[in-house]
Amino acid sequence: MPKVSRHTATQGGDYGPVVDHSEDLDPYTVDFLTFREDVDHTPLLKGLPEGRCQCPHWGYVFKGELVFRYPDRDEVYRAGEAFYAPPGHVPVHTAPGSEYVQFSPSEEMRRASAVTLNHFPPLCG
Repeated sequence: MPKVSRHTATQGGDYGPVVDHSEDLDPYTVDFLTFREDVDHTPLLKGLPEGRCQCPHWGYVFKGELVFRYPDRDEVYRAGEAFYAPPGHVPVHTAPGSEYVQFSPSEEMRRASAVTLNHFPPLCG
């Protein structure tokens, strides 16, 4: 059975404000994420429908907190909590040092990442 850890993941990288270690375990992508500073993904999602991530995610927060902003509410997840984020969200990180793992359908994740990574380098430099 395929498996991965933060230390064995072969994809992702250090993008300054965020460190992403990921691996495709088709049909899902596993991401181990650490946020070093506040990041509001709103500007990163330009180009996606409604400016929101259309990929669902399931995960678990190890440290800090994670916020998913929806048109009608914010969902806040803190250390020790599992989450499900349906399509149509905007991730917002306001707790530096936050760490979590998320599981996402690989194809939808590739589409979202293709857009967000085009916007991320300017935030790092």
